[in-house]
Amino acid sequence: MSVAKISLPKSVNRGESVAVRVAIQHPMETGYRVDNKGKLILKNTVREMNCLYNGALVFSAEMGSGIAANPYLLFYLVAKDSGLIQLNWVDDAGVKGTASALLTVV
Repeated sequence: MSVAKISLPKSVNRGESVAVRVAIQHPMETGYRVDNKGKLILKNTVREMNCLYNGALVFSAEMGSGIAANPYLLFYLVAKDSGLIQLNWVDDAGVKGTASALLTVV
């Protein structure tokens, strides 16, 4: 399973735009490289990622082999209420990952 870190401000004002920074530890193999024995390394990228804010979908992405290893994403949402920011993703091998953080709205 991949590990991810979500970075959010400590607190935000209601109605404010919030930068959500996500870093996922994943090799993002393109399927074009070979190992030291000349064997092809199978393609394995994070193919889908979505973000839920208090259970509502606020961001989704489909990624491909053009994304570098350990992808870093930045997106914005509007702060309405304090609550849970949850990321879910799946890679080409079918391995699923999740990470969450709390957003505090004042």
